[in-house]
Amino acid sequence: MKRISAFLACVSLVWIAAAPATAATMTPQEKKALLDHLERTRSLFLEAVEDLSEEQWNFRAGEERWTIAECAEHIAVTEEFLQENITQLIHGEAATPEQLESSVKDATVLQFIVDRSQKFQAPKPIQPTARWKDPAQSLRVFEEERNKTVSLVKSSGDLRKFASAHPAFEQLDAYGWFLFLSGHTERHTLQILEIKEAEGYPAS
Repeated sequence: MKRISAFLACVSLVWIAAAPATAATMTPQEKKALLDHLERTRSLFLEAVEDLSEEQWNFRAGEERWTIAECAEHIAVTEEFLQENITQLIHGEAATPEQLESSVKDATVLQFIVDRSQKFQAPKPIQPTARWKDPAQSLRVFEEERNKTVSLVKSSGDLRKFASAHPAFEQLDAYGWFLFLSGHTERHTLQILEIKEAEGYPAS
């Protein structure tokens, strides 16, 4: 757990130093930072689940704890779910000045989503339900959807011009929603690392 906490603190400090507060117009530097973040969380997740045995995929540390297979399924399903919602957002009407003024700062979003001390119940549509018999299918779906997410960021215009309500924040602009999506992958990658450190986790 010490390794996870240190990693989380380091990531937060690096992002806060690199990313400016939410602005009226997305800068090229912000777009690059977002794309870099998406690639970093992709790599973290894929490295965390590399070369796992069937026993490791399906190890359950407690009665109400998720397995790595369930975490991976949830990550993949949520990627698609959030990406589709963001797509609708940026193809809709531009945000009002009031919405933009109340949008949350980027660092706040990332600190919130990766804080594993705060537990939440996943909405039913994105809860793991053993959609795929082979856990590796989750990785294939994730890769496909993450590629779509990256393409969407690259092809979109100013992500600061669109905003919508968020259950944990008052408003998030589209840029913040993308950060939330990427941070969600990191949150559950940290959960996977916790599972791998749990007592009884199979060595192979």
